[in-house]
Amino acid sequence: QVQLVESGGGSVQTGGSLRLSCEASGITYSQYCVGWFRQAPGKEREEVARIGSEIEGSTSYADSVTGRFTISRDNAVSTLYLQMNALKPQDTAMYYCAVRWRLCSPVWRDWLYWGQGTQVTVSS
Repeated sequence: QVQLVESGGGSVQTGGSLRLSCEASGITYSQYCVGWFRQAPGKEREEVARIGSEIEGSTSYADSVTGRFTISRDNAVSTLYLQMNALKPQDTAMYYCAVRWRLCSPVWRDWLYWGQGTQVTVSS
């Protein structure tokens, strides 16, 4: 079975930092595009950052997090990371990791495997 488990969420004040992790199992990790998404109550799910599979090999960030967040992956241990610095209240959301075989997609519903999510709360 494919399983994605997020960890590292929590509550911080504005300007603080958190590091999220997502451990994957049941897949050949390097063959998947991997990404972080977030969803706040009443809002649409949005992509935060992604790293392409060994086929694509590209990295991208949402404009709202560029310069503050860093996405990375360790294929040896099938783990995805999101280093979040200079956090703002608008970063408050449930954060999910997801994977898609071979190719990334701009449509979040196309990402077939999802973790349970980890809550990030940033207070002013």
